[in-house]
Amino acid sequence: MILGYNTNGFAHHRLEDAVDNIAELGYGGVALTPDVNHFYPSDANRIGQLGLLRNRLRRLGIRTAIESGSRFLLDPRRKHQPTLISPTDDERKRRYEFLHQDCLWLAAELKSDCISFWSGSPTDDVSHAILMDRLVEACKRLADRGAEQNIRLAFEPEPGMFIDTMEKFEELHTKVNHPSFGLTLDIGHLVCLGELPISKHIMQWKSWLWNVHIEDMKQGVHDHLMFGEGNVDFADAFAGLKAISYNGMVSVELSRHSYDAVNAARKSMEFLRQYV
Repeated sequence: MILGYNTNGFAHHRLEDAVDNIAELGYGGVALTPDVNHFYPSDANRIGQLGLLRNRLRRLGIRTAIESGSRFLLDPRRKHQPTLISPTDDERKRRYEFLHQDCLWLAAELKSDCISFWSGSPTDDVSHAILMDRLVEACKRLADRGAEQNIRLAFEPEPGMFIDTMEKFEELHTKVNHPSFGLTLDIGHLVCLGELPISKHIMQWKSWLWNVHIEDMKQGVHDHLMFGEGNVDFADAFAGLKAISYNGMVSVELSRHSYDAVNAARKSMEFLRQYV
């Protein structure tokens, strides 16, 4: 496994400076979150930016995963909206096109490990079955597009969203039933929702675990914390990853620490070195 750092934790840096900092601090991977100032999908010069970014990543020897969790990229007034389960066809299409035309395209160009995405939260009062049908249909189409480009999709259960628990993810995974559709496991989310021990889920999903997020967190509170400030049993988590010979990226996700990005990334590396 390699340690990575999510660029959403360097929100106030230029992307090239964020990548340089992450590499200089010893990380072997970058979890790239396209956002308003980090590879903005609508930028007319994105092809030129892609060439510069690809050359920088190659020079530094950095692996990538593409994350899709930017807060206000698609709607400047509503966080994480629209989604694949939004009420209207137009809303769902906008999220789908972002994942397909921007994230999958970028992952293919950079030869990334995977793209990571989530369900989002429902905004209309409909049944679980209807929301699941919307999500399954979109995930199947995305997985087909990903398979065409040899890119894996790693779905992340997220507290407060439609698919939040590992039980609901299992239902989704069974319904999608696609070889390109796997799991992003956020270690802190398991603690937040009391889904313990962590190693149990790592072992259960070892064949589909393609991406890992890590931070500290307290049970019952979805707040990404600096290491040592929460209740995560990191020894158990890394024992599980080593037991399955996990060779993917373990990416630090501390978006709310962007105000002190370099120090947060440095302290995170100092803490995690004892396990990796």
